[in-house]
Amino acid sequence: MKALKLINNGTKFLKQKKINSYQLDTELILSNIMETKREKILINLDQSIESKKIVKFNNLIRRRSLKEPLAYITNEKEFWSKKFEVNTNTLIPRPETELLVEKLAKIFKRKSIKILDIGTGSGCIIISLLCELKNSVGVGIEISKGALLIANKNAIKHGVKNQIKFFCRSFTELYNQKFNLIVSNPPYIIKRDLIRLDEDIKDYEPKIALDGGNDGLDVIRKVIYKAKDILNVNGVLALEIGNGQHREVSKILNKNKFKIENKIKDYKDNIRCIVSRLQI
Repeated sequence: MKALKLINNGTKFLKQKKINSYQLDTELILSNIMETKREKILINLDQSIESKKIVKFNNLIRRRSLKEPLAYITNEKEFWSKKFEVNTNTLIPRPETELLVEKLAKIFKRKSIKILDIGTGSGCIIISLLCELKNSVGVGIEISKGALLIANKNAIKHGVKNQIKFFCRSFTELYNQKFNLIVSNPPYIIKRDLIRLDEDIKDYEPKIALDGGNDGLDVIRKVIYKAKDILNVNGVLALEIGNGQHREVSKILNKNKFKIENKIKDYKDNIRCIVSRLQI
């Protein structure tokens, strides 16, 4: 079967199943199977696809029709212009998190610092930062062993394995260490709102990375309290937060001797990240 017919079949099926990005997802699934860039597929639509790959294509299209995220189907997600391996143990990296990486890379440009990433997941945040801050080192903390396996693979893939150490434990168990920067994309969804999330999130992404408790701030509070003890003087705490949480998070930060330096808006103009500095 020709690539064009395969794409048309997949697109039609996903459209019927009400997958909004039916065209793009179909093309990306085929490019993943063919192990080539999507653009190369599109300029060579007359190429014949072997039967084994057609079977695999149909299986992956069926998975996508059930609302399984494309990133889990292809086991990769682009972040900071790099491809990161992901699976159901890891939260899928989001574009708004890149805005946080961009701001921190500018703040610490040409500096040598020690970074802590709390809830590292796929490792996309700390790995991207260490790729920019070549003279820096970091620690990634994660309670999911499955996620840490992926983070370690990504660190090797992107050439920062010698700059980073991963630990499977709670960040509350960290003692006798000091950091210049603590960054975290913690769980911040209000527990009662989990059921209202889109199917591709609530049915597939790890709930432990989503559930922020009754007000969405359970883990955020703990991160802020712990950060006071393990940040150097004038150290930076950078948090990704949920939409509408910035006022309450700002109050908690101020009460705990953090001075807010930046509030970062996402592409919908909502404040989604707060960068603060510890004042002693």
